[in-house]
Amino acid sequence: QVQLVESGGGLVQPGGSLRISCAASGFTFNRCAMSWHRQAPGKERELVARISSTDSSTNYADSVKGRFTISRDNAKNTVYLQMNSLKPEDTAVYYCKTNSFLVDYWGKGTLVTVSS
Repeated sequence: QVQLVESGGGLVQPGGSLRISCAASGFTFNRCAMSWHRQAPGKERELVARISSTDSSTNYADSVKGRFTISRDNAKNTVYLQMNSLKPEDTAVYYCKTNSFLVDYWGKGTLVTVSS
Protein backbone atom coordinates (compact mmCIF):
# COMPACT_ATOMS: atom_id res chain seq x y z
CA GLN A 1 0.00 0.00 0.00
CA VAL A 2 1.03 3.61 -0.55
CA GLN A 3 2.86 5.15 2.37
CA LEU A 4 4.18 8.67 2.78
CA VAL A 5 6.16 9.39 5.94
CA GLU A 6 7.27 12.94 6.70
CA SER A 7 10.13 13.78 9.02
CA GLY A 8 12.43 16.63 10.01
CA GLY A 9 9.99 19.08 11.51
CA GLY A 10 10.73 21.00 14.68
CA LEU A 11 11.21 24.36 16.32
CA VAL A 12 13.28 26.96 14.48
CA GLN A 13 13.90 30.64 15.08
CA PRO A 14 12.71 33.28 12.61
CA GLY A 15 15.24 33.62 9.80
CA GLY A 16 16.43 30.07 10.29
CA SER A 17 16.40 27.07 7.99
CA LEU A 18 14.97 23.57 8.09
CA ARG A 19 14.78 20.65 5.68
CA ILE A 20 11.88 18.25 5.87
CA SER A 21 11.68 14.92 4.08
CA CYS A 22 9.00 12.57 2.85
CA ALA A 23 9.86 8.90 2.37
CA ALA A 24 7.56 7.17 -0.11
CA SER A 25 6.74 3.51 -0.72
CA GLY A 26 4.10 1.32 -2.30
CA PHE A 27 3.98 3.00 -5.71
CA THR A 28 6.25 3.83 -8.63
CA PHE A 29 7.79 6.95 -7.18
CA ASN A 30 9.61 8.17 -10.28
CA ARG A 31 6.35 8.23 -12.26
CA CYS A 32 4.43 10.43 -9.84
CA ALA A 33 4.46 14.15 -9.16
CA MET A 34 4.95 15.02 -5.50
CA SER A 35 3.82 18.03 -3.54
CA TRP A 36 4.09 19.64 -0.14
CA HIS A 37 1.10 21.24 1.53
CA ARG A 38 0.69 22.93 4.89
CA GLN A 39 -2.07 23.69 7.32
CA ALA A 40 -1.73 26.38 9.97
CA PRO A 41 -3.98 26.46 13.04
CA GLY A 42 -7.44 27.70 12.10
CA LYS A 43 -6.63 27.84 8.38
CA GLU A 44 -7.29 25.68 5.37
CA ARG A 45 -4.64 23.40 3.95
CA GLU A 46 -2.69 25.04 1.14
CA LEU A 47 -0.29 23.96 -1.58
CA VAL A 48 3.30 24.99 -0.86
CA ALA A 49 5.32 23.40 -3.66
CA ARG A 50 5.07 20.75 -6.34
CA ILE A 51 7.63 18.82 -8.37
CA SER A 52 6.87 16.89 -11.52
CA SER A 53 7.78 13.29 -12.21
CA THR A 54 9.22 13.85 -15.66
CA ASP A 55 11.61 16.78 -15.76
CA SER A 56 11.48 17.72 -12.07
CA SER A 57 9.96 21.07 -12.94
CA THR A 58 8.71 22.91 -9.87
CA ASN A 59 5.94 25.27 -8.80
CA TYR A 60 5.67 27.31 -5.61
CA ALA A 61 3.10 29.29 -3.71
CA ASP A 62 3.82 33.01 -3.94
CA SER A 63 4.31 33.15 -0.17
CA VAL A 64 7.35 30.83 -0.29
CA LYS A 65 8.95 31.67 -3.65
CA GLY A 66 12.63 32.42 -3.28
CA ARG A 67 12.74 30.91 0.22
CA PHE A 68 11.68 27.27 -0.20
CA THR A 69 13.04 24.64 -2.57
CA ILE A 70 11.41 21.31 -3.37
CA SER A 71 13.55 18.47 -4.70
CA ARG A 72 13.37 14.73 -5.16
CA ASP A 73 15.75 11.78 -5.08
CA ASN A 74 14.24 9.00 -7.17
CA ALA A 75 16.92 6.55 -6.05
CA LYS A 76 15.81 7.03 -2.45
CA ASN A 77 12.08 7.46 -3.13
CA THR A 78 12.23 10.67 -1.14
CA VAL A 79 11.06 14.23 -1.67
CA TYR A 80 12.50 17.15 0.27
CA LEU A 81 11.50 20.68 1.16
CA GLN A 82 14.36 23.02 2.03
CA MET A 83 12.99 26.01 3.90
CA ASN A 84 15.13 29.11 4.37
CA SER A 85 14.44 32.54 5.86
CA LEU A 86 11.61 31.07 7.86
CA LYS A 87 8.92 33.35 9.22
CA PRO A 88 6.44 32.86 12.08
CA GLU A 89 3.68 32.64 9.49
CA ASP A 90 5.33 29.50 8.09
CA THR A 91 4.31 27.69 11.28
CA ALA A 92 2.11 24.78 10.24
CA VAL A 93 1.83 21.05 9.87
CA TYR A 94 3.50 20.15 6.57
CA TYR A 95 2.06 17.27 4.55
CA CYS A 96 3.45 15.30 1.64
CA LYS A 97 1.04 14.28 -1.11
CA THR A 98 0.98 12.24 -4.28
CA ASN A 99 -1.59 10.97 -6.74
CA SER A 100 -1.44 7.45 -8.08
CA PHE A 101 -4.07 6.08 -10.46
CA LEU A 102 -6.35 9.06 -9.74
CA VAL A 103 -6.23 8.56 -5.97
CA ASP A 104 -4.71 11.18 -3.64
CA TYR A 105 -2.45 9.92 -0.87
CA TRP A 106 -1.33 12.00 2.10
CA GLY A 107 1.22 11.56 4.81
CA LYS A 108 0.40 12.24 8.46
CA GLY A 109 2.40 15.45 8.51
CA THR A 110 5.30 16.98 10.38
CA LEU A 111 4.99 20.07 12.55
CA VAL A 112 7.17 23.09 11.82
CA THR A 113 7.13 25.85 14.41
CA VAL A 114 8.86 29.15 13.73
CA SER A 115 9.25 31.09 16.94
CA SER A 116 11.81 32.89 19.04
